Formats: sequence, C-alpha cells, structure tokens
Amino acid sequence: MKFSAKWILSWLLLCALLQGCAAVVVGAGMGAASAVHDRRTLGTQLDDKTAVARLSSAFGNNPRLASTNIDISVYNGIALIAGQAPSEELRQEIANTAATVKNLKKIHNQVRIGQPISASVTANDMVIETKVKAALLGDKRIDGLQIEVEVEDSEVFLMGLVSDAEADIAVDISRNINGVARVIKAFERR
Repeated sequence: MKFSAKWILSWLLLCALLQGCAAVVVGAGMGAASAVHDRRTLGTQLDDKTAVARLSSAFGNNPRLASTNIDISVYNGIALIAGQAPSEELRQEIANTAATVKNLKKIHNQVRIGQPISASVTANDMVIETKVKAALLGDKRIDGLQIEVEVEDSEVFLMGLVSDAEADIAVDISRNINGVARVIKAFERR
C-alpha cells in the first residue's frame, strides 16, 4: 500500500492534535483532583485566585513599581509577596499597594532590597522548587499536596493549611534540600 505525502502529513497532524487533547483532558483531570483534595473550600480557592489577579492588577497599574520584580501567591486569604525592589521606599510601596486589595487576611511582604534576579538564578529557583515539592510529596508523614512552595533567590516559602507537626516536618524536609538558603513559613494552622 502506498501513502501520499499529503495523507502522511494529515495523519501526523491528527495524531498531534489528539495528543494535545489528551494533555488537556489529563491536565484538567489533575486540576480537578487537586481542587477536590485541597483543604480549602472551592469558594476559598476561587477567592485566592481572584486575589492574585487583583494584586497583579494593582501592582501593574502602579507605575512606580515598574523597576520591581514581584511574585504573588495567595493561600486561604494569606498573600505572600516575594521578589526584589531597588529601594526600601519601593518595598513599602508594594506593601501599601497590596493593602488596598480587599479580602486578604494577612500579607507577608518578603520583597528583598536589590535588583531583579537574573534568568540563571530564576532557573536555579525552579530546580530547587521542583526538588522541594518532590521531597514533600514523597514523604509519607505529611500530605505534600497541602503545601504550596515558592522559591525566590534560593529562599523557600511554604504556604498551606497545616498542623504544627506538618509545618515542622515540611520545614525540616525543605531545609535539607541542596541549594536552599533559607526556609520561610507562611503557613496557616488548622
């Protein structure tokens, strides 16, 4: 049997599209499973996502913050803001801007004074974050899915709704990952 180039190309395109669909279905399923497994209510999860969007918008609409590097996480109404600002004045401006966002219980301003980190440092942070998440998920003493991990310039920030024992275990695991400079807890106790 002889196949034309057009037929082969069509077949390959169809296979690629089907693989893309499978990835979307699997990704959606994982997201749904994660949402159901979360200790927060679905409403709180949605509120947290909305708070991230509001914070991003507030920071983006403040022209004085153009020279800063800001990363935002919100878990159960608690905001973690990490990154770099060239001056203490701009660091305070970040805090003041974040305070204008509604429905946040607490704001952890972990912005450091300095220039934005380089791409190589960011890449290293991604490696550290992956190692920490894998170690948390692999430890049978805790439910690693309940802990959010953010890494900024080799500093590990841990968030989640956890018991005191879970918090202590997560910090101990994170501290022992190669490359971690410091572990900062932003947990809420359950």
